[in-house]
Amino acid sequence: SAQSGYQVTLVDLNEQLLGKAVQSIQTSLERVAKKQLKDRPEEAKQLVSKTMANLATSQSAADAAKSADLVVEAVVENLELKRSLYRQLDSTAPAGCLFASNTSSLGIAELAEAVPNRKPTFGGLHFFNPVPVMRLVEVVRTPDITEAAFNQLLEFSRSLGKSAVPCKDTPGFIVNRLLVPYLTEAVRMLERGDATAEDIDTAMRLGAGHPMGPIELADYVGLDTTKFIMDGWHAKFPNVELFKPSDMLNKLVEEGRLGRKTGLGFYKWDSKGSKL
Repeated sequence: SAQSGYQVTLVDLNEQLLGKAVQSIQTSLERVAKKQLKDRPEEAKQLVSKTMANLATSQSAADAAKSADLVVEAVVENLELKRSLYRQLDSTAPAGCLFASNTSSLGIAELAEAVPNRKPTFGGLHFFNPVPVMRLVEVVRTPDITEAAFNQLLEFSRSLGKSAVPCKDTPGFIVNRLLVPYLTEAVRMLERGDATAEDIDTAMRLGAGHPMGPIELADYVGLDTTKFIMDGWHAKFPNVELFKPSDMLNKLVEEGRLGRKTGLGFYKWDSKGSKL
């Protein structure tokens, strides 16, 4: 957003983490600018300088929201924590401020219940990591958001150079609704002994043209993350067969074998995050 000319305030309660985040943004930006403008070093330097000038920090969400046109929440996937943050933002944000969440698994309408008066301007903006590289933004429509507010969220996403895809407030939106059950179904195949992890991954790479097979991808994403999403959906929709838990996945998470992040999941991973 800062690179696209918007004034951005990054918020975290921890001042040290804020400092690290700003440094990480600058390092990433310098790398991108150097690559994109390799023959124009002065322009690359100006791009970094101009972008960083648009970035401020705050340890108070309420203070940061006082003059905001848009607030995007991106805290951990905890419903009550997110709702509490929205109440703080609601206390100071201007009446016309757009509220959005970057959640990947929680319902947008559920989050909006925390601030009923904001429902007409409350939607979802689900970015994908790494954000500077991934072009997709899922723009999520609730039953209560106005057409004008929803269009503003679409226009904002596109102004960042992203491909904005509208979606209703359905579990997992588009990508995760298809991806997470796919990963879990691959684990169930392994669980039943239908094929080995390596053969499942090879089949999907060569047969479907995927860059990474589902078992490897589950490790890459984090087995705890996959389990967390599926558990949440299963609790909410217990009769949906696709959302039912996997015993093998549950066991690996209980053992602390979370995939790439711990060095061991279905596969072994080195300290640099490469599969062994």
